[in-house]
Amino acid sequence: MKFVPTLSPSCVLAALLALSACSKEAPTLPPEPPSPILDGGQLRYPAEHPQLKLIEVAPAEQVTTIPAQLPAKLVWNEERTQRIYPAFAGRVAAIRADVGQPVEPGTVLAQLASPDFAVAQADAAKAELDVSLAHKALNRQRELHQMGIVATKELEQAEADHGRARAEMTRAAARTRLYGAGAQVNQQLTISASIRGVVVERNLNPGQELRPEQFGPAMPPLFTVTDPTSLWVLVDARDADVDALRPGSTFTVRLAALPDLPFEARVSAAADVIDPGTRTVKVRAVVANPERRLKAEMLGTAFIERTRQRGVVVPAGAVTLRGTEHWVVVQVKPGVFERRRVETADEGAREVVVTSGVKPGEMVVSENTLLLLRQFRLIEQDNAVHAPAGAASAPAAAASDGKHGS
Repeated sequence: MKFVPTLSPSCVLAALLALSACSKEAPTLPPEPPSPILDGGQLRYPAEHPQLKLIEVAPAEQVTTIPAQLPAKLVWNEERTQRIYPAFAGRVAAIRADVGQPVEPGTVLAQLASPDFAVAQADAAKAELDVSLAHKALNRQRELHQMGIVATKELEQAEADHGRARAEMTRAAARTRLYGAGAQVNQQLTISASIRGVVVERNLNPGQELRPEQFGPAMPPLFTVTDPTSLWVLVDARDADVDALRPGSTFTVRLAALPDLPFEARVSAAADVIDPGTRTVKVRAVVANPERRLKAEMLGTAFIERTRQRGVVVPAGAVTLRGTEHWVVVQVKPGVFERRRVETADEGAREVVVTSGVKPGEMVVSENTLLLLRQFRLIEQDNAVHAPAGAASAPAAAASDGKHGS
């Protein structure tokens, strides 16, 4: 008796599924889209090509003004600022003002005990006594001259001595008055403000010994008094920006500390020489600060508008650099592109001014320009490989150099 194996229902079902899977055909992949072609220097894509969805274009616009951004810094308005240095050696006896204090002309800021200033006071006092003595001598000579006792020459000598004494008294008195001293010799040198403003800097301590030779352009002053309602804006401008920054013109300043508050500045002066270190032109402007929100040494950006007579503006992403030449890709019509060599005048972070190679209204590729340029190059290389010997080498070389439609 033979043993006949029996199959379980699950095994039968698995076998049926395997046979069904084998009977089905393999899935078919979608056909590849036709490749673009190069025709007469123009790259032509078939309709609905997937790469066309990656390409963005923008119109070349006629340029009238070009926005530019320049580094700027705020400093005190030097026309409304006083920096005070000691005129005589001495010791700080008292400090009457501190940083942030408003002052008026004549406000005492500090007092020094100065033996050197006492010498100047003594000279003024002695000059006054010399004038009194010379005046008495002159009166006596006049009386004697009227009685015929002295000669005219002696009278004239007395008048000259009196005049010299008065001149010396005037000089000595003016020197002491300049520093706020009276007629007495007290060696008290008063340091006072001569303008209305605010004390913004103080560099002295009680009892400090001061010498005039210690101070100079590289040393800080004892006090700095300024009117903070008006500040200077210093701008480092390129030579191409100078025409837009002539005295009397205005521009907008934005500061890193106050990004949402634009301030208007008016140009007051521009240098006639280029700084050899930075290769820029120094421009000075004045900005109003009635609320005193602006502070000296703040850094910001000056936004100016330059006027141009010719050229078009294209997005910065539309311009590529190949060697020393600038190139763009122009969409002649949907799906048809052409390379152009262009000349640029101004290159900014977002826009570039093109002076030749592109006309106003033409559509330039602003995104994925390099993708199209690579496609140009691949087709040219493929044409050069499959062309008959010596037949297409010259056109391919010309196309490789990109001398199309400028």
